[in-house]
Amino acid sequence: MMEVHVLASGSDGNCTVVECDGEAVVVDAGLSCRTLMSYMDREGVDSKMIKAILVTHEHADHVKGVGPMARRLNVPVMCTLGTFQSSQMGAVEYIPYDLRDCFSVGPFRVVPLPTYHDAAEPNAFFIETDKGKLAMVTDTGKFDYRIEHALKSCDAAVVEANYDLEMLHNGPYPPSLQRRIEGDHGHMWNRDTGMALKRTMSDARKIFLAHLSRTNNEPDVARETVADITGVRRLKIDCLEFQGDTRTFKVKGRRRPPSRCLSGPRPSSSAWSRRPPSGACSPSQARRTPAGLPAP
Repeated sequence: MMEVHVLASGSDGNCTVVECDGEAVVVDAGLSCRTLMSYMDREGVDSKMIKAILVTHEHADHVKGVGPMARRLNVPVMCTLGTFQSSQMGAVEYIPYDLRDCFSVGPFRVVPLPTYHDAAEPNAFFIETDKGKLAMVTDTGKFDYRIEHALKSCDAAVVEANYDLEMLHNGPYPPSLQRRIEGDHGHMWNRDTGMALKRTMSDARKIFLAHLSRTNNEPDVARETVADITGVRRLKIDCLEFQGDTRTFKVKGRRRPPSRCLSGPRPSSSAWSRRPPSGACSPSQARRTPAGLPAP
């Protein structure tokens, strides 16, 4: 069974550990390495399981601790070239991927999904193992067909519900910042997230609302809005409640055969600057998309 440890989620910092069969990957590290390591201890995460750090984009609330954590754990950082060049991670082992690529780390098969955000080359992740499928989608101004297909295909969704529109309009942010947040390259608000979850409804899917604004949203408001739209019981929708809160939940895969991969064009050998971590795909195995997800 997969376990998801949400250690931080929001503009103060973001970090999630995805674990399966004694191996794990970190998605973003937007707090100090010391803080995140203490949160891992709290949630019972053995740092020796971690095989790589995956990065969605270069904003500080997602990369602040990436370099120190990668060096401390001696693991590679995996992200797009645009994200890496726009970040200041220091000396790390870096393995790039293209947004057309699918790659593997240990038991995890990872599909990066392009997002719409004011960053260099941002993406979400669809992470699959033989035990379950997870969609992690935050920091985007809209959901396209690829993201909605991932939401429909997954057993658990960590999905952005950043703001309540009324709270944003009546809050302290200046109009220019409000327009940025509301724009197609900003963030998702509670109602639009709820509508996307309704369009991709699955009775067995776990819903975890992520990246809630401390200024323009509240956990109860986000859960109630999404519950009202989707018809999912409010108590079945989870999120972090306060700064420093952490959560662990299990991903229960539905009975079905694992996705097969559809071959795509082979990337150049220069796509990998260093030896990939144990379990990672070689360049000849990259750019393969699991069945059920649309090709880029």
